[in-house]
Amino acid sequence: MFEGSYVAIVTPFADGAVDLEKLRELIDFHLQSGTHGIVPVGTTGESPTLSPTERADIIRTVVQHVRGRVPVIAGTGTNDTRASVEHTRMAKELGADGALVVTPYYNKPSQEGLYRHFEAISKTVDLPLCLYNVPGRTAVNLAPETVARLSKLRNVRAIKEASGSLEQITQIRTLCPIKILSGEDALTYAILCLGGSGVISVAANVIPRAIADLCEAVARGDLKLALELHERTYALSKALFLETNPVPVKTALKLMGKLNGELRLPLCEMSEANLEKLQATLARSAQYRVSSRR
Repeated sequence: MFEGSYVAIVTPFADGAVDLEKLRELIDFHLQSGTHGIVPVGTTGESPTLSPTERADIIRTVVQHVRGRVPVIAGTGTNDTRASVEHTRMAKELGADGALVVTPYYNKPSQEGLYRHFEAISKTVDLPLCLYNVPGRTAVNLAPETVARLSKLRNVRAIKEASGSLEQITQIRTLCPIKILSGEDALTYAILCLGGSGVISVAANVIPRAIADLCEAVARGDLKLALELHERTYALSKALFLETNPVPVKTALKLMGKLNGELRLPLCEMSEANLEKLQATLARSAQYRVSSRR
């Protein structure tokens, strides 16, 4: 696990409810496009707006529909350690292969508090864990030294790094052997070249084949092709963050005819100016949205 292109899959809604049939269609799209793993109920899946029942329904649906063909890593992190433990336990009971656990947001815990948070989850639930560091959303950075401490726990296997710091990637690599997954599509090529093992990707919702090809190219040492794929996908990767994720990616999927684009408040539709920018970038990416494989 924790290698290649994992899609941080969106949660489809229809008239306010989770659309599980549309979710199955999106999973089929990814399985056909070479995506290496599925990550449901993460930030891109609008996890803060999902009820416990909806979380369970989504994870269960993904696990049952995937049928072991690729790993399923469920998002289970919250800013409450007890709730995170319960979400992670539920993911294990529903058959997920691992859990993606974000650093607690809003609380702004110390590095020791962060360590104890993840330690409590690790000790309570026997499931492979991927730490998730995204300071831009959580207001706290998981320091490389803390990552090194956590890597000694038996089931902490990987970290999704979205700090934006390539220096931090190198520091983690120097301090411990934990697998590093890119958490920023625009930096995936650089992180892979620095020893990362893959990506948990927003862009893979839209261009799954290209992101999978990029990861595979680096894995086999074809850096020329990987760089070409990075350059071809860079503009779209940036456009998908013109506004708060997952607003642009759901909009892009609507433009592609794969989704109705429905969001849950407090997220809402894109501004007209940014929508025009996204449409133009998406149109330029049409030649590799389906396949970029050589």
